[in-house]
Amino acid sequence: MSIHESYDGLARLLDYPQGKQGLLESYDSLAAFLSQSGLESPAAPFQALVRSSTLAELQEDYVAHFDFNPAAAPYLGHHLYGDNQKKGAYMISVKQEFGRHDFEPAENELPDHLAVLLSFLAHLARRGEHDFRRRFIEEMVMPGLDKLVASCAPRSASPWLTLVEAAGVLCSADCREVSPC
Repeated sequence: MSIHESYDGLARLLDYPQGKQGLLESYDSLAAFLSQSGLESPAAPFQALVRSSTLAELQEDYVAHFDFNPAAAPYLGHHLYGDNQKKGAYMISVKQEFGRHDFEPAENELPDHLAVLLSFLAHLARRGEHDFRRRFIEEMVMPGLDKLVASCAPRSASPWLTLVEAAGVLCSADCREVSPC
């Protein structure tokens, strides 16, 4: 299990659910990497949710948690800047880094969506761009991720929030790595 597989799996978990089996496989990959790295996964409640729900229920719950709840919106620019020009500058900066590192995100999502950013981190890990990846996490991901966790935590006991917390655990651990992942 590698860091890039963990970022890819977590990105799939934080995207709109397409199938239960894929969610379970992605969860297992993430949990295995965290365990292998000596980290506790906060996302166990999510696994229980997937096992006990139909795909339609998961999709409905995803929309209710992320799309209809601004405090839990997975757009880091929103949490950092609200709706002002600084958010636009952040989005442009993120897109420029995507271009500099030959990353092409899905066209149906904004660049500051947490799943897109995690996919970018996986891309950087696959390319061996460890120093840049860690700097990008520290400067562009963690500040917004910390605000996202803080804004949802008091309001939500949702298993979906545990995935956001797992993203924080994974990114924080990655930034502490001394050798390439």
